[in-house]
Amino acid sequence: MTFLLHRSTENTPPVAVKGEGIYLYDSKGKQYIDACGGAAVSCLGHGHPEVLEALHRQLDKVAYAHTGFFTSEAAEELAETLIDDAPQGLSHVYLVSGGSEAVEAALKMARQYFIERSEPQRRHIITRRQSYHGNTLGALSAGGNEWRRAQFAPLLIQTHHISPCYAYRFQNSTESAEEYAYRAAQELETKILELGRDQVMAFIAEPVVGATSGAVAAEKGYFKRIREICDQYGVLLILDEVMCGMGRTGTLYACEQDSVVPDLLTIAKGLGGGYQPIGAVLLSKELYDAFANGSGFFQHGHTYMAHPMAAAAAVAVQNVLKRDQLVPYVASMESYFKRKIHESFANSSYVGDIRGRGFFLGIELVEDKVTKQTFDPSLNLHTRIKQEALKNGLMVYPMGGTVDGKRGHHVLLAPPFTLKQSDIDEVVERLAYSVSCVFSDLGY
Repeated sequence: MTFLLHRSTENTPPVAVKGEGIYLYDSKGKQYIDACGGAAVSCLGHGHPEVLEALHRQLDKVAYAHTGFFTSEAAEELAETLIDDAPQGLSHVYLVSGGSEAVEAALKMARQYFIERSEPQRRHIITRRQSYHGNTLGALSAGGNEWRRAQFAPLLIQTHHISPCYAYRFQNSTESAEEYAYRAAQELETKILELGRDQVMAFIAEPVVGATSGAVAAEKGYFKRIREICDQYGVLLILDEVMCGMGRTGTLYACEQDSVVPDLLTIAKGLGGGYQPIGAVLLSKELYDAFANGSGFFQHGHTYMAHPMAAAAAVAVQNVLKRDQLVPYVASMESYFKRKIHESFANSSYVGDIRGRGFFLGIELVEDKVTKQTFDPSLNLHTRIKQEALKNGLMVYPMGGTVDGKRGHHVLLAPPFTLKQSDIDEVVERLAYSVSCVFSDLGY
């Protein structure tokens, strides 16, 4: 019997009792390869001794100090570390406890920025369909995951959605990748003009869309055009790298590969590697100066923001990533990882697309590779694949509703950065076997 309200009331999940490297172990002794990092979180794997040591050291100093009274050495060190490596123009850090909190804070920063600038009419937020920005009401409002939004729709603030940059599904056969990227980006300008050229405060997007669509990266030139449009109309660009950032795509910040610097950048997950709950907003000097030269404070806050233990864990994680050159390693292993997936699914009639960057890869499943016809949503392929993979000692992150919130299925891989070639071989082999078992059971 359990007294916890788990994610599902239909069953109680296995009890995790140990984590070591790329593996997790349950109370019955079963070993699982964590090929999704939980939810793209565990970039260093589990039980890293240097991170654990850093937590012990911080605990011996001070475990908690409210930011209404104190800052901490760990929080100051983390902020400096992040800004040292951040895209040029981002100058300050606001530390919170996770991704949803980071997005909430970024949205409120955007609004207060325009209040400080005496532009209170700017209130509209534009975002993209098939995106995800968190589960709190503000972050959920900013997202485009229809399944998550549906039952809470009456509680959500008004936002405005444009199409994602999702070439596999929406690029016309008559246009080049560059032409498609430009066409997709132009929807932002159209929406701004529809709402009023001085009425929009922010556009928010994931540089590489995470679980909702399955590691969908924008086509080259898309974000460059988005940045131009935002600048033209005085709209703040918020890039959500909660899932795709902190080295996951082969650069510390995913937007580096698009040669774009946002006004606000949200991170979490890989920031602390799962060792403590932590997230952050990186903001430009222009935003910081608006607060500093205006009201002098940001009207927001949480009890556990800039938590010393969380900051200490994040500092340790980032130090290991840098010292061991794990982010360049992720970039160098991308082609091998993709090649193994292509080889393993080469004869599979149900794999339509293999995509992503670094150790952030998605596999889209289709009923017909030529027409890209999706499977019947009622098959619940994503749930079946997750369960079969767990049976085979593999953790992956499948999801349904890839195309429009109802149709489409994908499998997301986001393993620890310490994965070796032999580990990749094992992950892909177990995944291919698990997927084949599911389709065999379904009669395919």
